[in-house]
Amino acid sequence: MPFIKEILKHKSLAIVGLEKNTGKTECLNYILKRLENTKNKIAVTSIGVDGENIDIIHKHSKPEIELYKDIIFSTSEQHYKTKKITSEILNVSNKKTALGRLITARAIDTGKVILSGPSDTIWIESWVDEMKKNKVVLSIVDGAFSRFSPASPGVTDAMILNTGATVSANLKQLVNKTKFIVDLINTDEYKTKIKNKLLSVNSGVKAIENNRIKDLQIPSILMIEKNKDKIFKYGSTIYAPGIITDKLLDFLRVQKNAKDIKLIAKDFSKLFISINSYASYLKTGAKLTVLLKPNLIMVCVNPVSNTGFRFNTKELCEKLEEALKIPVYDVKEI
Repeated sequence: MPFIKEILKHKSLAIVGLEKNTGKTECLNYILKRLENTKNKIAVTSIGVDGENIDIIHKHSKPEIELYKDIIFSTSEQHYKTKKITSEILNVSNKKTALGRLITARAIDTGKVILSGPSDTIWIESWVDEMKKNKVVLSIVDGAFSRFSPASPGVTDAMILNTGATVSANLKQLVNKTKFIVDLINTDEYKTKIKNKLLSVNSGVKAIENNRIKDLQIPSILMIEKNKDKIFKYGSTIYAPGIITDKLLDFLRVQKNAKDIKLIAKDFSKLFISINSYASYLKTGAKLTVLLKPNLIMVCVNPVSNTGFRFNTKELCEKLEEALKIPVYDVKEI
Protein backbone atom coordinates (compact mmCIF):
# COMPACT_ATOMS: atom_id res chain seq x y z
CA MET A 1 0.00 0.00 0.00
CA PRO A 2 2.27 2.79 -1.24
CA PHE A 3 2.09 6.10 0.66
CA ILE A 4 -0.71 5.07 3.07
CA LYS A 5 1.72 4.86 6.01
CA GLU A 6 3.01 8.31 5.10
CA ILE A 7 -0.53 9.72 5.02
CA LEU A 8 -1.30 8.31 8.48
CA LYS A 9 1.56 10.32 9.96
CA HIS A 10 -0.69 13.37 9.58
CA LYS A 11 -3.96 14.47 11.16
CA SER A 12 -5.37 16.13 8.04
CA LEU A 13 -4.85 15.89 4.30
CA ALA A 14 -5.88 17.99 1.30
CA ILE A 15 -6.19 16.44 -2.16
CA VAL A 16 -5.94 19.13 -4.85
CA GLY A 17 -5.66 19.17 -8.63
CA LEU A 18 -4.03 21.43 -11.19
CA GLU A 19 -7.10 21.10 -13.42
CA LYS A 20 -10.34 19.16 -13.61
CA ASN A 21 -9.97 15.48 -14.52
CA THR A 22 -6.51 15.08 -13.03
CA GLY A 23 -7.63 12.11 -10.93
CA LYS A 24 -8.57 13.59 -7.54
CA THR A 25 -11.53 11.27 -7.06
CA GLU A 26 -9.56 8.17 -8.08
CA CYS A 27 -6.85 9.22 -5.63
CA LEU A 28 -9.42 9.74 -2.84
CA ASN A 29 -11.09 6.39 -3.52
CA TYR A 30 -7.71 4.64 -3.49
CA ILE A 31 -6.88 6.13 -0.08
CA LEU A 32 -10.29 5.38 1.44
CA LYS A 33 -10.25 1.78 0.19
CA ARG A 34 -6.85 1.12 1.73
CA LEU A 35 -7.85 2.70 5.01
CA GLU A 36 -10.99 0.56 5.20
CA ASN A 37 -9.54 -2.19 7.39
CA THR A 38 -7.01 -0.17 9.39
CA LYS A 39 -9.49 0.54 12.23
CA ASN A 40 -8.60 4.23 12.05
CA LYS A 41 -11.34 6.82 12.47
CA ILE A 42 -11.50 8.68 9.12
CA ALA A 43 -13.50 11.76 8.07
CA VAL A 44 -13.93 13.21 4.59
CA THR A 45 -15.51 16.26 2.97
CA SER A 46 -15.05 18.53 -0.06
CA ILE A 47 -14.71 22.28 -0.51
CA GLY A 48 -16.24 21.94 -3.96
CA VAL A 49 -18.68 19.34 -5.32
CA ASP A 50 -17.23 15.92 -6.02
CA GLY A 51 -18.60 12.47 -6.69
CA GLU A 52 -21.06 13.20 -9.52
CA ASN A 53 -21.11 10.40 -12.09
CA ILE A 54 -21.24 12.87 -15.02
CA ASP A 55 -18.94 15.85 -15.52
CA ILE A 56 -21.25 18.86 -15.75
CA ILE A 57 -18.87 20.70 -18.12
CA HIS A 58 -17.58 17.99 -20.46
CA LYS A 59 -20.55 15.57 -20.06
CA HIS A 60 -18.37 12.46 -19.76
CA SER A 61 -18.60 9.84 -17.02
CA LYS A 62 -16.69 10.33 -13.76
CA PRO A 63 -15.78 8.01 -10.88
CA GLU A 64 -18.13 8.25 -7.90
CA ILE A 65 -16.91 8.49 -4.31
CA GLU A 66 -17.26 5.21 -2.43
CA LEU A 67 -17.32 5.16 1.37
CA TYR A 68 -16.97 2.28 3.78
CA LYS A 69 -18.37 1.38 7.20
CA ASP A 70 -17.60 3.89 9.97
CA ILE A 71 -16.17 6.61 7.70
CA ILE A 72 -17.50 10.00 8.79
CA PHE A 73 -18.54 12.31 5.95
CA SER A 74 -19.86 15.86 5.71
CA THR A 75 -21.96 17.01 2.78
CA SER A 76 -24.78 19.43 2.03
CA GLU A 77 -28.45 18.67 2.65
CA GLN A 78 -29.09 18.55 -1.10
CA HIS A 79 -26.46 15.88 -1.69
CA TYR A 80 -27.13 13.99 1.52
CA LYS A 81 -30.61 13.27 0.14
CA THR A 82 -29.08 11.67 -2.96
CA LYS A 83 -26.64 9.36 -1.11
CA LYS A 84 -26.57 5.64 -1.92
CA ILE A 85 -25.45 4.51 1.51
CA THR A 86 -27.00 3.81 4.91
CA SER A 87 -25.75 6.30 7.48
CA GLU A 88 -26.28 7.75 10.93
CA ILE A 89 -26.57 11.54 11.21
CA LEU A 90 -24.14 12.93 13.80
CA ASN A 91 -24.63 16.66 13.34
CA VAL A 92 -26.54 19.26 11.31
CA SER A 93 -24.88 22.66 11.05
CA ASN A 94 -26.64 25.94 11.79
CA LYS A 95 -24.61 27.56 9.02
CA LYS A 96 -25.74 27.04 5.42
CA THR A 97 -23.98 26.51 2.11
CA ALA A 98 -25.65 27.34 -1.21
CA LEU A 99 -26.83 23.70 -1.17
CA GLY A 100 -28.26 23.77 2.35
CA ARG A 101 -26.98 22.98 5.82
CA LEU A 102 -23.99 20.71 6.31
CA ILE A 103 -24.87 17.16 7.35
CA THR A 104 -22.18 15.16 9.15
CA ALA A 105 -22.88 11.44 9.28
CA ARG A 106 -21.27 8.04 9.84
CA ALA A 107 -21.45 5.36 7.17
CA ILE A 108 -23.10 2.17 8.41
CA ASP A 109 -22.32 0.15 5.30
CA THR A 110 -20.58 0.59 1.93
CA GLY A 111 -22.05 3.01 -0.59
CA LYS A 112 -21.65 6.08 -2.75
CA VAL A 113 -22.04 9.79 -1.98
CA ILE A 114 -21.62 13.19 -3.54
CA LEU A 115 -19.54 15.44 -1.30
CA SER A 116 -20.23 19.18 -1.12
CA GLY A 117 -18.95 20.42 2.20
CA PRO A 118 -17.87 23.73 3.78
CA SER A 119 -17.89 26.55 1.26
CA ASP A 120 -14.87 28.55 2.44
CA THR A 121 -11.42 28.08 3.92
CA ILE A 122 -12.33 29.31 7.41
CA TRP A 123 -15.19 26.81 7.61
CA ILE A 124 -12.94 24.00 6.35
CA GLU A 125 -10.39 24.87 9.04
CA SER A 126 -13.14 24.78 11.66
CA TRP A 127 -14.36 21.40 10.31
CA VAL A 128 -10.85 19.92 10.56
CA ASP A 129 -10.55 21.17 14.16
CA GLU A 130 -13.94 19.69 15.03
CA MET A 131 -12.95 16.31 13.60
CA LYS A 132 -9.77 16.33 15.71
CA LYS A 133 -11.84 17.00 18.84
CA ASN A 134 -13.94 13.96 17.93
CA LYS A 135 -10.80 11.79 17.87
CA VAL A 136 -10.72 11.43 14.09
CA VAL A 137 -7.30 10.08 13.14
CA LEU A 138 -7.30 11.53 9.62
CA SER A 139 -9.50 14.25 8.11
CA ILE A 140 -9.44 14.39 4.31
CA VAL A 141 -10.47 17.49 2.35
CA ASP A 142 -11.12 17.10 -1.36
CA GLY A 143 -10.34 20.44 -2.98
CA ALA A 144 -11.99 22.08 -5.95
CA PHE A 145 -9.84 22.08 -9.09
CA SER A 146 -7.19 24.83 -9.30
CA ARG A 147 -8.17 25.93 -5.81
CA PHE A 148 -5.33 25.36 -3.37
CA SER A 149 -6.72 26.99 -0.21
CA PRO A 150 -7.60 23.66 1.50
CA ALA A 151 -3.91 22.72 1.17
CA SER A 152 -2.80 25.82 3.07
CA PRO A 153 -0.65 24.77 6.05
CA GLY A 154 -3.05 26.72 8.25
CA VAL A 155 -5.86 24.37 7.20
CA THR A 156 -4.42 20.88 6.64
CA ASP A 157 -1.17 19.20 7.72
CA ALA A 158 -0.32 17.58 4.39
CA MET A 159 -1.30 17.61 0.74
CA ILE A 160 -1.38 15.48 -2.38
CA LEU A 161 -1.19 17.21 -5.76
CA ASN A 162 -2.89 15.69 -8.81
CA THR A 163 -1.77 16.41 -12.34
CA GLY A 164 -2.12 14.72 -15.72
CA ALA A 165 -2.85 14.78 -19.42
CA THR A 166 -5.65 17.35 -19.07
CA VAL A 167 -3.05 19.93 -17.99
CA SER A 168 -1.16 19.47 -21.28
CA ALA A 169 -0.90 16.89 -24.04
CA ASN A 170 2.78 17.80 -24.39
CA LEU A 171 4.88 15.89 -21.85
CA LYS A 172 7.53 18.59 -21.48
CA GLN A 173 4.89 21.28 -20.92
CA LEU A 174 3.03 19.07 -18.44
CA VAL A 175 6.22 18.49 -16.45
CA ASN A 176 7.13 22.20 -16.54
CA LYS A 177 3.67 23.36 -15.44
CA THR A 178 3.58 20.82 -12.62
CA LYS A 179 7.12 21.68 -11.52
CA PHE A 180 6.23 25.36 -11.37
CA ILE A 181 3.38 24.67 -8.95
CA VAL A 182 5.55 22.31 -6.90
CA ASP A 183 8.25 25.00 -6.77
CA LEU A 184 5.67 27.45 -5.38
CA ILE A 185 4.52 24.85 -2.86
CA ASN A 186 8.15 24.41 -1.78
CA THR A 187 8.87 28.14 -1.49
CA ASP A 188 11.38 28.76 1.30
CA GLU A 189 9.95 29.54 4.73
CA TYR A 190 10.69 32.96 6.21
CA LYS A 191 12.27 32.47 9.63
CA THR A 192 11.32 35.10 12.18
CA LYS A 193 10.60 35.52 15.90
CA ILE A 194 7.43 37.47 15.05
CA LYS A 195 5.82 34.75 12.91
CA ASN A 196 2.64 34.55 15.02
CA LYS A 197 2.24 38.32 14.98
CA LEU A 198 2.56 38.34 11.19
CA LEU A 199 0.02 35.53 10.86
CA SER A 200 -2.48 37.65 12.76
CA VAL A 201 -2.20 40.36 10.08
CA ASN A 202 -4.93 39.81 7.48
CA SER A 203 -4.89 42.91 5.31
CA GLY A 204 -2.78 45.72 3.95
CA VAL A 205 0.93 45.74 3.09
CA LYS A 206 3.46 45.75 5.92
CA ALA A 207 7.21 46.18 6.28
CA ILE A 208 9.45 44.32 8.71
CA GLU A 209 12.25 46.28 10.32
CA ASN A 210 14.36 44.91 13.20
CA ASN A 211 11.75 42.22 13.97
CA ARG A 212 8.99 44.81 14.16
CA ILE A 213 5.93 45.12 11.95
CA LYS A 214 5.62 48.53 10.36
CA ASP A 215 2.34 49.70 8.85
CA LEU A 216 2.97 51.24 5.44
CA GLN A 217 -0.55 52.68 5.26
CA ILE A 218 -1.11 50.78 2.01
CA PRO A 219 -4.51 49.07 2.22
CA SER A 220 -3.93 46.59 -0.60
CA ILE A 221 -1.29 45.45 -3.12
CA LEU A 222 -3.69 46.83 -5.75
CA MET A 223 -2.73 50.27 -4.42
CA ILE A 224 1.04 49.72 -4.65
CA GLU A 225 1.73 51.99 -7.64
CA LYS A 226 -0.24 54.84 -6.11
CA ASN A 227 1.79 54.45 -2.91
CA LYS A 228 5.22 53.65 -4.33
CA ASP A 229 6.79 56.43 -2.27
CA LYS A 230 5.80 54.52 0.90
CA ILE A 231 6.74 50.96 -0.01
CA PHE A 232 10.39 51.12 1.12
CA LYS A 233 9.91 53.56 4.00
CA TYR A 234 11.10 50.93 6.51
CA GLY A 235 13.45 48.91 4.34
CA SER A 236 13.06 46.25 1.66
CA THR A 237 11.41 43.38 3.59
CA ILE A 238 7.72 43.44 2.66
CA TYR A 239 4.85 41.28 3.94
CA ALA A 240 1.67 40.95 1.87
CA PRO A 241 -0.84 38.65 3.65
CA GLY A 242 -3.38 38.67 0.83
CA ILE A 243 -3.25 37.44 -2.74
CA ILE A 244 0.00 38.13 -4.60
CA THR A 245 -0.22 38.55 -8.37
CA ASP A 246 2.08 39.27 -11.31
CA LYS A 247 1.30 42.97 -10.89
CA LEU A 248 3.16 43.10 -7.58
CA LEU A 249 6.14 41.04 -8.81
CA ASP A 250 6.43 43.12 -11.97
CA PHE A 251 6.34 46.34 -9.93
CA LEU A 252 8.99 45.19 -7.45
CA ARG A 253 11.43 43.76 -10.01
CA VAL A 254 11.89 47.12 -11.78
CA GLN A 255 12.80 48.98 -8.59
CA LYS A 256 16.40 50.19 -8.17
CA ASN A 257 16.80 48.09 -5.02
CA ALA A 258 15.22 44.96 -6.53
CA LYS A 259 18.13 42.71 -5.55
CA ASP A 260 17.57 43.57 -1.87
CA ILE A 261 13.81 42.99 -1.83
CA LYS A 262 12.42 40.20 0.34
CA LEU A 263 8.72 39.64 -0.33
CA ILE A 264 6.88 37.46 2.19
CA ALA A 265 3.55 35.72 1.46
CA LYS A 266 1.37 33.97 4.02
CA ASP A 267 1.61 30.65 2.14
CA PHE A 268 1.76 29.29 -1.40
CA SER A 269 -2.04 29.33 -1.84
CA LYS A 270 -1.83 33.14 -1.94
CA LEU A 271 0.50 33.08 -4.96
CA PHE A 272 -1.49 33.72 -8.14
CA ILE A 273 1.54 34.29 -10.33
CA SER A 274 2.76 33.14 -13.74
CA ILE A 275 5.94 31.29 -14.62
CA ASN A 276 7.32 34.25 -16.60
CA SER A 277 6.72 36.92 -13.94
CA TYR A 278 8.11 34.65 -11.23
CA ALA A 279 11.27 33.91 -13.25
CA SER A 280 11.80 37.59 -14.10
CA TYR A 281 11.36 38.57 -10.45
CA LEU A 282 13.90 36.02 -9.19
CA LYS A 283 16.36 36.94 -11.97
CA THR A 284 16.84 40.37 -10.36
CA GLY A 285 18.03 38.73 -7.14
CA ALA A 286 14.80 39.53 -5.29
CA LYS A 287 13.52 36.90 -2.85
CA LEU A 288 10.09 35.36 -2.32
CA THR A 289 9.35 33.46 0.90
CA VAL A 290 6.33 32.24 2.88
CA LEU A 291 5.39 32.19 6.55
CA LEU A 292 3.79 28.74 6.31
CA LYS A 293 5.22 25.96 4.17
CA PRO A 294 2.98 22.96 3.37
CA ASN A 295 3.97 19.33 3.45
CA LEU A 296 3.60 17.97 -0.10
CA ILE A 297 3.92 14.22 0.37
CA MET A 298 3.38 13.03 -3.19
CA VAL A 299 1.97 13.69 -6.65
CA CYS A 300 -0.66 11.50 -8.32
CA VAL A 301 -1.28 11.45 -12.06
CA ASN A 302 -4.07 10.77 -14.48
CA PRO A 303 -2.36 9.87 -17.79
CA VAL A 304 -5.65 10.21 -19.74
CA SER A 305 -7.13 13.55 -20.83
CA ASN A 306 -10.85 14.31 -21.08
CA THR A 307 -10.47 14.09 -24.89
CA GLY A 308 -9.09 10.55 -24.70
CA PHE A 309 -5.41 11.35 -25.23
CA ARG A 310 -3.16 9.08 -23.16
CA PHE A 311 0.42 9.25 -21.92
CA ASN A 312 2.51 6.18 -21.20
CA THR A 313 2.07 5.91 -17.41
CA LYS A 314 5.57 4.65 -16.68
CA GLU A 315 7.22 7.41 -18.71
CA LEU A 316 4.96 10.09 -17.23
CA CYS A 317 5.71 9.08 -13.64
CA GLU A 318 9.43 8.77 -14.30
CA LYS A 319 9.71 12.20 -15.96
CA LEU A 320 7.74 13.86 -13.17
CA GLU A 321 9.72 12.14 -10.41
CA GLU A 322 12.96 13.19 -12.09
CA ALA A 323 11.85 16.83 -12.19
CA LEU A 324 10.00 17.04 -8.86
CA LYS A 325 12.23 14.85 -6.65
CA ILE A 326 9.19 13.42 -4.83
CA PRO A 327 7.16 10.20 -5.27
CA VAL A 328 4.72 10.15 -8.22
CA TYR A 329 1.97 7.53 -8.59
CA ASP A 330 -0.82 6.50 -10.93
CA VAL A 331 -3.20 4.90 -8.41
CA LYS A 332 -4.79 2.78 -11.14
CA GLU A 333 -1.44 1.11 -11.80
CA ILE A 334 -0.42 0.37 -8.20
